[in-house]
Amino acid sequence: MLPFLLTLRRIVSGIWRGLREPEFQVLFSLVFLTVLSGTLFYTRFEEMRWLDALYFSVITLTTIGYGDFAPQTDIGKIFTIGYVLTGVGIMVGFITKVFDHLQKARLDELEAKQKTPPSDS
Repeated sequence: MLPFLLTLRRIVSGIWRGLREPEFQVLFSLVFLTVLSGTLFYTRFEEMRWLDALYFSVITLTTIGYGDFAPQTDIGKIFTIGYVLTGVGIMVGFITKVFDHLQKARLDELEAKQKTPPSDS
């Protein structure tokens, strides 16, 4: 559990660090709006509960696709085609930026450790 929490902390830190850059802010907003639009669509047209719709939107955009949910209506299937084609690119761009910031943070940590003189204990 501890490695998961440490990784989660690093990811949140990478997102927080990235929010200072305009390009990252745009990607973050696009991801938020894309997930929100999918959640609202699936809630309305596929009659999913909001948590199921949110889950399905995220699982679909991250290309995990467990197969436990699928659009049942024709309009849902058509929407999902467009949703995947546009949303996956947005999500990949965002995840790439988050990991860029994680790498920069890690390099900064290593540089700070190298500049700190060893203590004589």
